[in-house]
Amino acid sequence: MRRSEFFRAVDAEFGARGDALVADLALSALGHRTAAEALSDGEAAGDVWLALCAETDVPLARRHGAGRLEPRRH
Repeated sequence: MRRSEFFRAVDAEFGARGDALVADLALSALGHRTAAEALSDGEAAGDVWLALCAETDVPLARRHGAGRLEPRRH
């Protein structure tokens, strides 16, 4: 997942409160850093997305592939 995909996924899943979650919610899976801090520290956007989803109880069906403009082609 690219950073741009991460932010599209956050917007699609959380809407107007997405920016606040990224900036303020401490994610236990990432050492109690916020998503913004983890991204700034170089964590992979996909790992940050999954940690954010886990912390906010996003259903598994909405976690993978979120934020993509087009489906993956195999």
